[in-house]
Amino acid sequence: MKRFAIIGGGVSGLSAAFYLEELRRRGAKVEYSLLEASHRLGGALRTEKLDDCLVEAGPDSFLSEKPWAADLCRRAGIGDQLMGSNDAARKTYILVNRRLVPMPDGLMFMVPTDFAAAALSPLFSMQTKYRMVRERFLPPRPAQADESVAAFVARHYGDEMVERLADPLLAGVYGGRAKNLSVRATLPRFAEMEVQYGSLGRGMLAARNKPKPPGATSSSVFTSLRNGMQSMTDAIAASLPAGVAQVGMPVEAIQREGDSWVVSAGFGSDEFDGVILAVPAYVAGHLLRMVSNELAAGLNAIAYSSSVTIALTYSQEVRASLPPGFGFLVPRSEGLKMLAATFVHNKFPHRAPDDCALLRCFLSGSDEDNLLDLSDENILAIVRTELQQTLNITADPRAVRIYRWKKAMAQYNVGHLERLARIEQSLQNFPSLALAGNGYRGIGVPDCVRSGEEAAQRVLAALGVTHVTAG
Repeated sequence: MKRFAIIGGGVSGLSAAFYLEELRRRGAKVEYSLLEASHRLGGALRTEKLDDCLVEAGPDSFLSEKPWAADLCRRAGIGDQLMGSNDAARKTYILVNRRLVPMPDGLMFMVPTDFAAAALSPLFSMQTKYRMVRERFLPPRPAQADESVAAFVARHYGDEMVERLADPLLAGVYGGRAKNLSVRATLPRFAEMEVQYGSLGRGMLAARNKPKPPGATSSSVFTSLRNGMQSMTDAIAASLPAGVAQVGMPVEAIQREGDSWVVSAGFGSDEFDGVILAVPAYVAGHLLRMVSNELAAGLNAIAYSSSVTIALTYSQEVRASLPPGFGFLVPRSEGLKMLAATFVHNKFPHRAPDDCALLRCFLSGSDEDNLLDLSDENILAIVRTELQQTLNITADPRAVRIYRWKKAMAQYNVGHLERLARIEQSLQNFPSLALAGNGYRGIGVPDCVRSGEEAAQRVLAALGVTHVTAG
């Protein structure tokens, strides 16, 4: 019998636990314990009720084209809750000079594939439109050293595309800056398209004609769960044997003794054959400081950003005054704290009653750590001022909920893949240790699910556990 410790009870750790539980039920000789420092499981997947609305504190959905989260939901017995976004109403705006300008049709992320729509859009200057035409004729480019997303996009379309599309789009996903984020780590398909096609436009058109990946949930861009994203982690937790998951159990240190791992948590220590660290990279670095200075230093080099999410509900009058669509993004050049706002009642209509507007706003900035320290009153004042400036909302919200996320979002800065290579080289000395989470090779919920399952597979293989097919 092999014993495993899973440290971290977010979606990555729970995915690893679920995978081990599937194997255990099929006869694999494994035992495991999941240790979570906070007093709840689920991490950033947290759904609450507010004014008869379903409010997401963290992610409200995941990309439909990545199959791992939807597959796990089906295996956990909640496949019937999967539902796509209301793409019939999908329209996103960019705030330009305090005016909401719709993103033109045919944009795939930031790559224009519909020339006519892009040419007629007031979002771009004539110079940028000329760059779009010229970009279509770029020849293939040999693979180069890593560079920032900003530098990569500017080479193809110019600085305006960086400011008005690349930076706000990436801020909404990573909470980071295009000038810092690695193109090879955050947009690997774009880097590959440049090598194969030269033009991103040609590459995106070719990709659009390929069949959808196996397991893709629907034709919608986003997939969520009818009862909220937390129902995913709740279902996983409910499937685990009683006593396996322990909350309020912060791990203080990990040490290697012979062929075992000694995990110190609470007032005691326990020995395990394998360890899965499903915590932020900087937490993993701290826990491994007595195991390997080299490994700890590599993990500590991965940066993280903080943010604040604010949910607000309004009356039917406000709902009627809002533009159609999913919401808007805010370029940093606009000088606001708000990076984005989602009209949740349009994106997922079942989340709010018909007579209620449900908005989610995201704040960040260069002084984001100070932003987290502001009082709820000050944060609300900032949001209300900026909603008045952008949407002319002067009414009082009916209800408000504020969520602070400190160092929760990994930043795949330039050189990230090289950092990962060094970390993985160090990990070769510890085959029964594995890492999972959003700090490594994917930041969304499906990527976290995949990382948890792959971490479990790594440790199982290292310990020679007889393979029993899961799923």
